[in-house]
Amino acid sequence: MDKSLIRNFCIIAHIDHGKSTLADRILEKTSVIDRRNIREQMLDDMDLERERGITIKASAVRIEYKAKDAKNYVFNLIDTPGHVDFTYEVSKSIAACEGALLLVDASQGIEAQTVANFYLACEHKLVVIPIINKIDLASIDLPKVRKQLVEILKFKDEEIILASAKEGRGIEEILERVIEVVPAPSGDPCLPLQALVFDSVFDNYRGVIVYVRVVNGKITKGVTVRMMQTKTDYKIEELGVIKDLKLSSVDELASGEVGYFIANIRAAVDVAVGDTVTTANNPASAVLTGYKRLKPLVFCGIYPVNSGDFTNLRESLEKLKLSDASFVHEPESSTSFGYGFRCGFLGLLHMEIVQERLEREYNLNLVITTPNVAYKLKKRNGEFIEVDNPAKFPQPSEIEEIEEPYVKAAILIPTDSLSSICEMAKDKRGLYAATEYMGENRVRVTFDMPLAEIIVDFYDKIKSVTRGYGSLDYEFEGYFPSDIVRLEILINKKICDAFSCLVHKEKAYLKGRALVDKLKELIPRQLFEVSIQAAIGSQIIAAESVRPVGKNVTAKCYGGDITRKRKLWEKQKEGKKRMKQFGSVEIPQEAFLAVLKL
Repeated sequence: MDKSLIRNFCIIAHIDHGKSTLADRILEKTSVIDRRNIREQMLDDMDLERERGITIKASAVRIEYKAKDAKNYVFNLIDTPGHVDFTYEVSKSIAACEGALLLVDASQGIEAQTVANFYLACEHKLVVIPIINKIDLASIDLPKVRKQLVEILKFKDEEIILASAKEGRGIEEILERVIEVVPAPSGDPCLPLQALVFDSVFDNYRGVIVYVRVVNGKITKGVTVRMMQTKTDYKIEELGVIKDLKLSSVDELASGEVGYFIANIRAAVDVAVGDTVTTANNPASAVLTGYKRLKPLVFCGIYPVNSGDFTNLRESLEKLKLSDASFVHEPESSTSFGYGFRCGFLGLLHMEIVQERLEREYNLNLVITTPNVAYKLKKRNGEFIEVDNPAKFPQPSEIEEIEEPYVKAAILIPTDSLSSICEMAKDKRGLYAATEYMGENRVRVTFDMPLAEIIVDFYDKIKSVTRGYGSLDYEFEGYFPSDIVRLEILINKKICDAFSCLVHKEKAYLKGRALVDKLKELIPRQLFEVSIQAAIGSQIIAAESVRPVGKNVTAKCYGGDITRKRKLWEKQKEGKKRMKQFGSVEIPQEAFLAVLKL
């Protein structure tokens, strides 16, 4: 194939600005799919994505397009997620492209993730094409959004394309602009093979399907390739491209092309996204650079409800990690739930999606513990440790200093919401950093904030305060000293480690009180009294109890001396004491889910 006719580009934007709809119209315009067979979010494979209306995984497709100059071009298009928790998917997609379509909602304007994704594309030296989408809506201020793109992101007014992905307006102009300004892929087909692994999935019958972007050299069917990170060799059984939304086999993938290979790889851990593929007989001297690997920020425990499902859970996590390399896991055990895994995520939505995928795709019934972030501790003996699990938190007497992870949070809001947002950030222990006015009635305010304070409900509160017009983007900044304590929940004086969490000392009482009150509502009444306590060390800071189910043991007494009734009451009282001592409290699954967002 003539490399000058190839264009590799992705679609980037803030969440819900119309990326998947634009991808649908491009597929329709280029006749990849028939109009009769089209449905919304064609590139979103999971039911979960269509139900929630969000993109979770980046999806690639190969498109053939006959341009106005009568040449037949090949487009490799990647549709990316917009939520801040899935920035990893965006970064790996950008690493495989030369150009990006930057979408801005005509009714919302530039938002936090728009700016973050734009700078991410610029870091990788991509050509960015600005597009104002949803121009068919009635409540838009087009001149204002144009002005934002020119003043904030420094585009020229004539570069901006107006489009309506819903109605299919501006699609042809976008495709022609891609041909005009996005460069053809660089790379030398005569050099040793270097191909970037940007995605992979597990197939029960064929093993791991590895998606690659060939940078230098070429791959041919039957050749033995080497994974440079794991240093393992495999013989390619099948080679192909993603054509018409299906895997289509070819004999060769040359420099600049995007495709897949199957090499009888059975172990999911043998493939790492971001790895470089080369040939075994003529290997490349260096791996490909510029790929950004993200570190998990939120940690929680995942346990099977049925202990017999532990092996299934382990296999499922390995397969899931294959398609989501930002997710990490390691085995751990709990006194309450037995054996499970400590898992790391990029955010709370990422955690929620992983849980749903495990339960739906692998038919597992799971318990999720309270999410925590990772803290750095210096012990009095000079040892430095990292703690992401409350169970591993040492005694206060052993700790010399605790450091908490902070992020730089950029909040894009209407000007009239500035005071409310500043007050809310202050309540979350945020430290004011800067204010930048972006246009007439938009302001970008930056805070240094503890990560633990923003992962739960901070984004939801921003949306609520700004009536849906606020947006949040954050990036990890570093570790700073803090006063952290371990908050434990005791059910009938036994520690329930699923509800234990690490909190700032100032917030410990409020968190403990909220947990105790919520558990009182959710734990069903037993035949004995259930005491619920929140404690820091040996100090109880909040307590409640669930009243026992009543039973009238004197109903059969129709008369006679009062001592008969007293005898029965005393007998019942002794029985209740024994039940409380030896009885186990059944905690429903909804209790674990409800406390996640407290």
